[in-house]
Order: sequence, then C-alpha cells, then structure tokens
Amino acid sequence: MLSLFFATTNKSGKKKRKITKAERLKQLQEEEERRQKEEEEARVKYEKEEMERLEIQRIEKEKWHQLEAKDLERRHEELEELCLLEGCFPEAEKLKRDTRLLSQWKHYIQCDGSPDPSISPEINTFISLWKEETNETLEEVIAKSKLVLKQASTLADLDSGNMEKVIQDENVTLYVWANLKKNPRYKSVRFSETQIGFEIPRILATSDIALRLLHTHYDHVTPLRPVPTSLREYTATVNHLVKDEVKYEETAVDKELQEEGKQQENESNSVDEEQTKFEEQSGSEVQRSFVQEESEATKCEVEMKLLSETVLSAQFLLIKNANEKPYIFEDNEVDLCQFTTLGGVYHLDILELPPQCKPMKGWMIVEILKEGLQKYIYPPETTEDVETENAFPPIEVTLEVQENVILFEDPMVARWDAEGKHWQTDGISNVSYKPEDRLVTFSLETFGPVTLIQDAHINMPFQSWELTPLDVDQVLLTVTTVFTTIQIQIKENLCLLASITLSNKKHFSILEGKWMTPISFICALKEAGLNIFPSEHSHFYVVINYKDPLIEMKAYRQLALLSSAFAFGWSKWNIVCSSNKVIVKLKEHLSEKPIQKPNWTLLMFSGDRAQRLKINENSETFSEALKEETEFHSTLYHMVKDFASQKAMEKVRSSSCQLIDSVCYMLLSTRVLSYS
Repeated sequence: MLSLFFATTNKSGKKKRKITKAERLKQLQEEEERRQKEEEEARVKYEKEEMERLEIQRIEKEKWHQLEAKDLERRHEELEELCLLEGCFPEAEKLKRDTRLLSQWKHYIQCDGSPDPSISPEINTFISLWKEETNETLEEVIAKSKLVLKQASTLADLDSGNMEKVIQDENVTLYVWANLKKNPRYKSVRFSETQIGFEIPRILATSDIALRLLHTHYDHVTPLRPVPTSLREYTATVNHLVKDEVKYEETAVDKELQEEGKQQENESNSVDEEQTKFEEQSGSEVQRSFVQEESEATKCEVEMKLLSETVLSAQFLLIKNANEKPYIFEDNEVDLCQFTTLGGVYHLDILELPPQCKPMKGWMIVEILKEGLQKYIYPPETTEDVETENAFPPIEVTLEVQENVILFEDPMVARWDAEGKHWQTDGISNVSYKPEDRLVTFSLETFGPVTLIQDAHINMPFQSWELTPLDVDQVLLTVTTVFTTIQIQIKENLCLLASITLSNKKHFSILEGKWMTPISFICALKEAGLNIFPSEHSHFYVVINYKDPLIEMKAYRQLALLSSAFAFGWSKWNIVCSSNKVIVKLKEHLSEKPIQKPNWTLLMFSGDRAQRLKINENSETFSEALKEETEFHSTLYHMVKDFASQKAMEKVRSSSCQLIDSVCYMLLSTRVLSYS
C-alpha cells in the first residue's frame, strides 16, 4: 500500500502544470514589448547610421562643389596656359613646311596611298611627279628586257641551252627567261641562285616564248586615295582668311596714317611752316615704321592662329571614324580597307620570243620588228584545234617574299583586274607558303600583275602600350600586340625602330637603326607588315574600345606635352569607363634607367576635367572616386603639376616643339586609347 502511494505521487508530480490564461497573456505582452524594444533600437541605430551617411554625403558633396567651383574659377587661366603650351604644334608645323622635302612625300605616297591630313592640297603635284618618275623607271627596265631578249641566243646557258637573266636595281628586280631549245622535257624554270621560278605546261615548253617577271618593291598599281574633300576646302578657306585678314590690316594701317597726317596738318597752322614740315616728316616716318612693325607682328599672329586651327583640324581627321563601310562590288574583290598589299608587285608576262641573231658569212643577221615585243596569249582565245580539255593548265609560280616583310600568317595572293581597277583573288589556286624558305607557291590561270596580301588589322587591337622618356628630348613608344612587341624611339621630328620581338624572341629588321620622319616611318612599317596604325575604316574590322574622338585627340596632345618627363601606360580601367572618359597610368620618369617597381598613378580625363583616381591598377572594382587630398583641374598638365617635382615640370616646359609634335603624331596614328 505504501509503495503504491509513493508511485502514484511521483507520477502525478511529473505532470506539467497548465499555464493559465493570465500567464499566457503576460508572456505574449512581454514578448511584444521585447520585440518593440528591439525594433526601436534598430530604428534608432538605422537613423543614426543614415544621418551619419547623409552627413558624410553632404560633406563630400559640399567638398565636391567646392572643388568644382575652384576648378571653374581657375579654368580660364589654365586653358590660357595650355593654349600657350600647345603653341608648339603650329610652330612645329611651320618648321616642317619650311624644311619639307619632296622625297619625303614621294616615299609616303608610293607606300600608302592615303595622304596625311596635315599636308596641303599641293600633294597632287607630288603625286604627279612621283608617277612620272615611276613610269620612267619601269620603262627603262622594260627596255632592258627587250634588249636582253633580242640578244638571247648570244646569252644562252651552256647546260640548258636556254637563256636566263636577272637584273637587279634598288627598287626593281627583273627576271627574264627565253625558251631557245623548246625541249618538251624542260618544264621547270628556276632562276640561278634563287628558288624563284615557274612550272610550265608542255605546250609552252615547246613554243617560242619568253617569261618575264618584273618585281617592283613598292606598290605602284593600287589607286591612290585622294586628299579628303573636307580638308581641301578647309585649307583653302584658311589660306583665303589669312590673305583677307592681312589685307584688312594693311588697309587699316594706311587709313590710320592718312587720318593722322590730316590731323597733324590741321594742328600745324600755329607753328612755323618749316619747323612743322620737318616735324611732320620725321613724325610720320617714325609712326609709319612703328605701324609697319605692328602690322608684321599682327600678320604673324594671324597666320599662327589660323595655322593652329588647321593643325587641330588635321589632327582630328587622323582619328575620325568613317560613318560607312566601303562597298565591295565584286565577290572576289579585295577590300583594301581590310587587307594590305605586301612586298610590292610582281608583273608576270609571257612574251613571244623575238627573232634571234643568225651568223651568215661573217655577218650577224636579225629581223627587226616594228611593233616590238608581243605578249603571248595563254590560254589562247580560241581552242578549237585542241582535243584535250586540260591542254592549257594553270602555271605554277614560286615567288620569294621580300626580305623586309614580316608575315604573321600565311599570305594570300591577289591578281590585278585592269578592267575593274582592283585586286581580286579568283583565278588563283593551290596557294602554299614555306616560312623557313620564305617561298610562296601558287597556280595562276592567266598572267598579269600579282601581289601578296595580309589582314591589315592582324596586330589589332593592342594588348598594352607604354610611353617612356629616354635621354634629353627622346621618347620610347612601346606597343604590344598578340604576335609582337614593337618599340619606337622618337626624337625631334624623327622616328626609329628600336626593336621587334616575335614570340618572345628578338627579331632583326633592316629598318632597325634608321631614323626617318614620322610619315616615312609609318609607311616603312606598313610595307614591312608591321601595321599598328588604324585607318578611318578600321573600327569596322576590329573590336575597339570606342572613345569620343575629340576627347581622344585632346588627351594625345596633352600626353605629348608631358612625355619628356613622365611615363604613361595602358590601364585596364580604360575599358570599363565610359566613352567620354579616358584613363591612363602615369609616373614621373627622370632617370634613364628603368624603375624596378614603379608607383603608377591613375589619371582620368574627360576633355575638360582631369582628376587622380582613388583606385589603383590592382583594385578589384572600378570607381571614379577622387583620390584623397587632390583636386580637379581642367587639363592633364595642371593635374600633374600638383604632385610633380619642379625638375620634371622644367623639363616639360623646355621640351622641343618638334619632339612634342612627333610624339603626338605617333599617338594619333596608333590611337592607343581606342585600340588597346
């Protein structure tokens, strides 16, 4: 009984006591009060943080407005100083115009065909002169080939019995072969000491023919592109304005002298006549001399002002993108905005062998043809007498790529269509390239001018770039592409190819060590296949980092001004920022030795405002936040001036105007801010 009682008691003690309704309400009330308290604390905390954030924003905004106000306050002064510094561009252009040589433009025209916007419309005269000289040179070479073929029998090779001759000039090489023996088994033609030659079909091996290969080391076949109409009109307007302004100044001076003379005559009535006359004459001479000096100064000032506007317009045209892609009419027509010719032009001709000299009784008798050398038509226009369809197969041609040309991919071959006046790729088959021997082999249906072509934009876009000061008034521009790294040294108005690296190996070029004017230098690099110079149509063929052309041009001009004492380089943030801003990295560079761990500063420029960025090249996210304790400025020059050393700024101010102009020209020509 007792044990049962205790068991019952323990069991009932384990039962949970029920919570009354009043207690339940009390618990809920306490929980609600606790929740409200937590919400209130969170609200107070949020309001406090929001107030702090707003206060920080207010302070930053106020500071920003103060910086903007300060920037606007000194903008006029800064722009005036920049205008004085940029006076180096018209000054350099004036020096170029005074010392420009015809040979420079002649070389440029024959290389590129697209005239430099900074030159005057007189370039048409240079084009005409160059064409005349080129035609004269080719006529001389063709005349030599006529003479050689007439004497072919006397120049025959003892082994083959046929004649072969190679005549080499500075810019032209002539290969001539005469089929004297007509041996059907002799179908492989190779010129001595070269691998250049032909594989001819049996029908040609048994015919009285001669093969002529005329290699011009430059492209004189592709039509030249004219000077832009807008530039011609602008230049003509500028010249007209200069003349009108000067004439107006001279008229104003004469009128002023006449009025002063009349005034002096009226005031001289009360003075002795002889003394008055003497004073009038001497005073008039002094006044005239002073006004003439003032007129000359005004004339010079007007000319420089208008020249500055001309240069500015020309520089803008260099980076202006075309609105429309060039239209190609034929399916096989080569788009010369997308491709470029390399290694010159190879003129291939099959000629009828002229009558040869025959000895007879101590005399040499030869038949003289009035019409001169005649072309041998292959394949013939009518093939009725020929039974087999494949009697006139294509002729295999082997050409050697010119020594100075660098190929980044297997070249294509194009033939000239004389009727359509363009290059096209039909009629050519079995193209192969041996890079170790630099030999291109292909089959050609009909002979005529042929050339090698390569994608003009194979080295675009660039991977990076850097502009570094060297010695006194010398700068090094380095452009890195997928295939190569090109270093260009610039001094005064000259450029030099410092080095080329291909696949991490240094490559020797015959252009290295040769100082040239910027235009000639650009042409030489293009001829060599090292095209890092976008054209107005390049954006149709390359994915670019588009930047507003006006802002881009302003940036290049100001980078060139600072290039003698500061190094600039590619920044990954330039791709992230908008098209109306550019970002470059900068460091002061006064030593000739490279800095091991450079401390780069990031600058952002929008055309009318420059600022230092808080982020660096290794930051994870992009931000336009201003670097602490820095200010806005209207120009890159004044932005850099805030933290640069006095020695660096003195070096900038003492830079040669020709160096600044050349650096600016190379930056405008490479467009590293848009094409990197």
